[in-house]
Amino acid sequence: MTNRISLAVLVALSLALCLPSLQVYADNHIVALTLSPTGSKDGSTQQHNSALQFEDYLHQESGNRGTQQHHPFPHDVILIDVGHGGIDGGTSYGDILEKDINLQISRRLFMLLRSEGYHAVLNRDTDYALSDDNRWHASRSRHMKDLAQRKQLSSEIPTKMVVSIHVNWGKNKSKTGGIVLHQAEGRSSILAESIQRELNILYKSNHHTSVGKPFYLLNRIEVPAVIVETGFISNSHDREKLCSRNGQMGIAEAIVDGIANYLTAL
Repeated sequence: MTNRISLAVLVALSLALCLPSLQVYADNHIVALTLSPTGSKDGSTQQHNSALQFEDYLHQESGNRGTQQHHPFPHDVILIDVGHGGIDGGTSYGDILEKDINLQISRRLFMLLRSEGYHAVLNRDTDYALSDDNRWHASRSRHMKDLAQRKQLSSEIPTKMVVSIHVNWGKNKSKTGGIVLHQAEGRSSILAESIQRELNILYKSNHHTSVGKPFYLLNRIEVPAVIVETGFISNSHDREKLCSRNGQMGIAEAIVDGIANYLTAL
């Protein structure tokens, strides 16, 4: 049985940041963060612990282990933004949904980054819409609440960069390969170029990065951020890669290599 991550760390995170709650799955050490614990639309309680429960546990832990506390994230993290989720399936091909591919690739990306010694977190590691956690945004639009929730997390924890994982679709089924979009900012552009090179090698393509002008996350997030379109679900060869274990691992490895090259060059 794998070792469980101490709940004291989870307590400190919730109290230090006030808004976020933290989910930890000890079987695979995947860490997923959400903002503001809430119930679901049908009234059932989601698996998000309340700040009060965390505080009670903190008092218990203090009595058992002393009063020494450490910031749960002493290092800036690589925040993996898992595109879509829940009611929002993203693009699709038949019964193949983008949200599921995004999650599978993001999990592999997380595990690879951790194995290389990088500090990384996911903003979801199950199939649900992040808008369900948002009770603070004034907009009545589910889509806007989802985007705002994703952006807010990057400002609530010490974030080095945001890598948003998505899947592309094209009317022309011959379109293939991964494409990286970036902010109108130098560090983001360099990060995008670094990941793009690795994806071009993987797909044997020659795509170029571009500024994602209309994208909310790229316009609002203050740290370097990129959107990685990991392949075209409309293309049969890309689809095979996107849906297979080996293909997803290859995509995740390319992204990790790009991130590592970027961080080395800084």
